[in-house]
Amino acid sequence: MGSTGATPLSTADAIPPPKPPRHPWRGLSRRALIGIGSALALTAAIVAFLVIFDWNWLRGPLSRYASAQMQREVAITGDLRVHPWSFSPKAEAYGVRIGQPAWARKVDPAAGDMVRLQRIAVQIKILPLLRGEVIMPFLALDKPDVRLLRDKDGKANWTFGARKSDKPLKLPAIQRFVINDGTLRFDDRQRGTLFVGSVNAQERAGARGGRFVLEGHGTLNKSAFVAEISGGPLLNISPRRPYPFDAEVRAGATRIVAHGQVTKPFDLGRFETDLTVSGADLNRLHDLTGLTLPNTPPYRVSGHMVRKGARYDFQKLNGRVGDSDIAGDLFVLTDRERPYLEAELRSKRLDFDDLGSLVGAAPATGRGETASAGQKVEAAQRDATQRLLPDATLQTERVRAMDAKVAYRAETVNAPNLPLRKVSVDAVLEGGVLTLDPLAMTFSRGDLRGKVRLDARPAVPRTELDLTLTNGRLEEFIPIQSEGKPAISGTVMARAKLTGVGNSVHRAASTANGDLTLVAPRGEIRQAFAELLGVNASKGLILLLSKSDKETPVRCAVADFSVKDGVMTTNHLVADTGVVLARGRGTINLATERMDFRIEGDSKKPRLVRLFVPITIRGPFLAPKVGLDPSKAVGQGGVAAALASLVNPAALLLPFLTAGEAKDADCAGLVSDARQSGAPVKVSQTTPAKPKN
Repeated sequence: MGSTGATPLSTADAIPPPKPPRHPWRGLSRRALIGIGSALALTAAIVAFLVIFDWNWLRGPLSRYASAQMQREVAITGDLRVHPWSFSPKAEAYGVRIGQPAWARKVDPAAGDMVRLQRIAVQIKILPLLRGEVIMPFLALDKPDVRLLRDKDGKANWTFGARKSDKPLKLPAIQRFVINDGTLRFDDRQRGTLFVGSVNAQERAGARGGRFVLEGHGTLNKSAFVAEISGGPLLNISPRRPYPFDAEVRAGATRIVAHGQVTKPFDLGRFETDLTVSGADLNRLHDLTGLTLPNTPPYRVSGHMVRKGARYDFQKLNGRVGDSDIAGDLFVLTDRERPYLEAELRSKRLDFDDLGSLVGAAPATGRGETASAGQKVEAAQRDATQRLLPDATLQTERVRAMDAKVAYRAETVNAPNLPLRKVSVDAVLEGGVLTLDPLAMTFSRGDLRGKVRLDARPAVPRTELDLTLTNGRLEEFIPIQSEGKPAISGTVMARAKLTGVGNSVHRAASTANGDLTLVAPRGEIRQAFAELLGVNASKGLILLLSKSDKETPVRCAVADFSVKDGVMTTNHLVADTGVVLARGRGTINLATERMDFRIEGDSKKPRLVRLFVPITIRGPFLAPKVGLDPSKAVGQGGVAAALASLVNPAALLLPFLTAGEAKDADCAGLVSDARQSGAPVKVSQTTPAKPKN
């Protein structure tokens, strides 16, 4: 075959030679080149400046700026060190001092500086900061001395500018937090709380990769105080993940245990926790919470608490207060002029003596009863003085410092000396005025309902009460039995309308003014007891000794009192039975808690032998003595002769003969008077029963 005639290509012809590299500044204008050169020069200058710069030159400007922002003196008296060459730059300041605002120095001239720090070191991550997240890899405080102060008007030295002092604390996510040898003095004169102690925080090695622990020790209002808050290692903390924690606080006899989580570390305005609180008296929680809670016997309650900003919800609360169970829900709002608490509480079984603590009375301290050591001392003092009305001083400043609305219901009541079955009360506390309306107690038969109002706004509190008993039964309030039957039975009505001033129950009663009326429109009484109202020795004693259960009707009985300056004086004291009409007079002194009564009875039928000797009831409320007043009997022959008349000749009986001239009391008139005094008596109930012989 012949040649194709094609000319072969050389290697040089197949691969073109490489182009020379393009200069980075080629094609740029002269102005652009000058700009880039200037930028590089400026960067180099900044780097050189930062290398040789003495950061202490900024102490003065920073101190003046901080002073203007905080409205108090701020100074950095030691070195200021900055380490900027990192995506997590670090700064340290030594000898930091933050002074008190001017008003604080007037309130407490010895308060000193608000904060003194030997050293503060802080580190922050730059990249998360660009997306709006503040993460601190490191925060350390060496020997901080912090003195917080709040005056009686609520002004706090930790408030800067116009910010609200009770705004929830919000901290950035801190991955290593250290407090070395810290001291804290917290003087809250609005709550009456003073804490002095030490504070430390650090990571501790141990199980689960170690734990972060923040702890405080000291005294709270002169009682021992210990607090420990712990959680997992802070190293992996993120603002997008909840941070679990455990906490335990002991303040005197009060103990708080919590297991919860901060929803968004460390926004302390949002967290939730399972909480158990126990102690000797709920009232002592005021030092820790600022809430005005009632005095109680020892308690233990648990529940789930959720905080959302200024609102705290305590859900599914349950536990015991004294010997009573308690359950329900409550919430607290702290963003008002005064804290506000609202609750719905209930008890399946209320131990009645636990209610006494609410008005300052010591609970029962017998076997099986729950009481603190202090309450046992108070009970012993009460028994020694034989005083019934509690004299514990009302903490009026606390009543004025909080608002509340509470509904309480007790399904059953353990009250050994009362026929009480249920208790319910709606309480409203607003602006220093506490109102219980309605206050209701349900007995086996009958109801006590009414209203109590305590005005704690004046220097001396004023108390008003208006209580009405309807359809009660005498046999339940006078549980005297004879041969298995009540000695007295029948309906009883009552009303008390009183006003008093004083900062305790006893002191308010000592100044009380008003009216008290009791009416028994009808009933039955053992004839033996009725006879003895007139001291009819011959028949009454014989009937008692013979254990006779013969009854006689109670046509009506009225006890009507006017109350002035703490002294109750009888207007009417009458018991009209089928056989005896008894009248009395006397006084009850609420200040001294003593009574003095004299009762005289007239037989309504002729009796051969009748000792006309008035009955006296005198002495303290808790131990009155029943006796006989011989003065009238002496005028008729003397007590000895009267007693001898039971066995002596008939001639000696003549001074004691009676013709049975006493007539039925004007029951309708007495009841009418009682109704005008407020006793809830129906006219139909006053119809006389036919006497029994």
